[in-house]
Amino acid sequence: MAKSPYKPYTPKPEQMALVPEMSGNTVNGLGETEFRQPTHVYWSEPKNIPHGGLQKFFFEQNPDNPAIVEARANRDELTAAAVLPVSGPPLQQPAQQWSQQLADYAGTIELELFGITAFNPDWAFQGVELDYKWVIVIGVAHDYEKIKTAPEDIAGAEVIRQYGRAKKASKDVATWIRNRGWDSFANTGPMAGTMVMIPAAIECGFGELGKHGSIINKEYGSSFRLSCVLTNVPLIPTPRQSYDVDDFCSRCRVCENACPPGAIGPEKATVRGEEKWYVDFDKCIPFFNENYGCSICISICPWSIPDRGPRIVEQLLRRKEKLNSLVEE
Repeated sequence: MAKSPYKPYTPKPEQMALVPEMSGNTVNGLGETEFRQPTHVYWSEPKNIPHGGLQKFFFEQNPDNPAIVEARANRDELTAAAVLPVSGPPLQQPAQQWSQQLADYAGTIELELFGITAFNPDWAFQGVELDYKWVIVIGVAHDYEKIKTAPEDIAGAEVIRQYGRAKKASKDVATWIRNRGWDSFANTGPMAGTMVMIPAAIECGFGELGKHGSIINKEYGSSFRLSCVLTNVPLIPTPRQSYDVDDFCSRCRVCENACPPGAIGPEKATVRGEEKWYVDFDKCIPFFNENYGCSICISICPWSIPDRGPRIVEQLLRRKEKLNSLVEE
């Protein structure tokens, strides 16, 4: 693999002056052996988090780039758009009918991934109470030709654009539910202040967690963004999916080698009582901030190359069958 043109990387002194005493890894719960709910490390009100100064620094980068300015303006317009209030008495019908109608509606709006899972209170940030039974998860895919330019500005603008699409899709779904007399709440990124969405996306069948800390999906790799809708409408969950991503990531070092600040390690870590792939926040965030979101790891992931995922799944299946046959012998 060719050496990254972004290595070695040295953060700007003006950014490092904003680094707080508390490690972002500590906030995230790295090394903690007992479960606890997540706490905000980023994407929250700056004054309420230790890394608020760094977050503000991020939003001050590339302010005059036309593509980023346009994408931001569109996203801000979608953020300001209100979800209509609940209308009329709640429609009563079986969960199977609700789920099918929601899936049919999802097929008419701009999104690429759609799933349903039961809400788990463990996903809510500490101090947040969410009185909902179901999570409808939405995924919107990046334009690969744009995201593969990461960490250039064109990729940063593409990420903002997709956050806007995810925001619109979740508000459309929330409005569809409210028009049938049921409450709903659209939870959108990047300022997703109520719950973490990756665990819900994994549970509803979007894929599995990769070494780079993002979901790997069979069709879109890691090149997509999330939003979700919470509701109490009776629903049926979509099944969780597994295609041995752990086996692949344990042997692949593409994102690990490409990461300019060396934030992606070769082994899993214990985070709030769970062993999982983890990206070192303190190493990641300076390069992330200075390169408008970076995205190198998701763009360079072999799964993110169009049409590559299904072939990787076939290869992993053959590998698994071969290993099983050797064990039986």
